[in-house]
Amino acid sequence: MQNRKYRYLLKIQFLGFRYSGWQNQPGQRTVEGMLYKTLKFIMPGKKIKILGAGRTDAKVSALDAAFELFLEEEPIGDFEKFIEAFNLNLPPDIKALEVTEVVGEFNIIQHPKFKEYVYLFSYGEKNHPFSAPFMAHIPGPLDIGLMKSACTLFVGTHDFAVYTARAQKNTKTRRTISGCEIKENAILTANFFPKKSYMLTVRGEGFMRYQVRMMMGALIQLGRGELTVADLENSLIDASALRLTYVAPGSGLMLKRLEF
Repeated sequence: MQNRKYRYLLKIQFLGFRYSGWQNQPGQRTVEGMLYKTLKFIMPGKKIKILGAGRTDAKVSALDAAFELFLEEEPIGDFEKFIEAFNLNLPPDIKALEVTEVVGEFNIIQHPKFKEYVYLFSYGEKNHPFSAPFMAHIPGPLDIGLMKSACTLFVGTHDFAVYTARAQKNTKTRRTISGCEIKENAILTANFFPKKSYMLTVRGEGFMRYQVRMMMGALIQLGRGELTVADLENSLIDASALRLTYVAPGSGLMLKRLEF
């Protein structure tokens, strides 16, 4: 007789600064690896499988991330006690928020309807070292006004092929951005943050590897005078000949919101 399988959606938060990204890698500390290790500890002897809603890069954090948990034979009996035990044994830079049972044809990879990323950054004088896990520092001056106005170029449906790295042949590079803007940082505060910092907010259904960080990188290059507005316009046309190589540091990026 085939064992019944149980599926659960777990919402979590994590600070990614000391992790080599989401995906499990031999010999590396990863978010997925830490979650799996902790689940095996609190549910000894159980057959466990986990699948993330996406893969974050090294040092990238999340205020609203999710993964699917697959169990065999025995379900989670008490959700509240499960979350309590999970958090008690997770490291302090990962927190479980909630767990819900998954039914029907839910697919954690294909079903996210909306993702919102935030990239925190400052420029000029070097930041306090304690800022490093949360915010990227960009040396030298930036034309923030020009960067703000150029954000609107990304909104809409475009070919973002130049905004990813090592894309597979079947990668869909045509993506839709529903919102993109730079404002003063209003999401995180600390007395060791610089007096003025900024956040790039990008919203869309799905993103390729490095896409948001390379969008941020292009805006930084624009702010430095290394790229022009025309360059950014040309970067979004089909089969663009422009080549972008600057990937903004991972530590400034956070997955702020994930909706299914």
